[in-house]
Amino acid sequence: MKNKYIYLYNKLIELARDKNLYKDFKKQDEFSDRLIFFLIYFALFFKAFKNEDNKEILQNIYDFIFRQLELSIREIGYGDQSINKKMKDYLNLFHDMIDKFHFWEDLSKDKKEKILQSYISNSENAGILLDYFENYLVYLKKNTLNSYIKSVSRT
Repeated sequence: MKNKYIYLYNKLIELARDKNLYKDFKKQDEFSDRLIFFLIYFALFFKAFKNEDNKEILQNIYDFIFRQLELSIREIGYGDQSINKKMKDYLNLFHDMIDKFHFWEDLSKDKKEKILQSYISNSENAGILLDYFENYLVYLKKNTLNSYIKSVSRT
């Protein structure tokens, strides 16, 4: 598979490293915290663009992103058995996020905060994170998927 979506992957990594996300953490952030933020960003990206017209493109992006994620975990030094288990866990977590974010707009602020807290238990301020991710979702919806893909191609 071409590196057609590497810009998108790197952008999601960059967003997951945003120091503002970690400033209200009870303890030092860990790799798993960053990965959860990465998956939240990616799940919201899917939510913003999921429709029948984008099905094939999103499948290609999904395949690419999770392949890159697997390669990154291998680079950290996990063994084959550990990687298979971890990837299964991450895929299940991602699909759980997709399921919970599906009717996001219909949920109350409290319910949204509880969902975020279920993924990010290390944070002491789910309200700030909720505002942060709500703004991210609005930002995504201001453009089309093709506009993100085109910017990927130019880079």
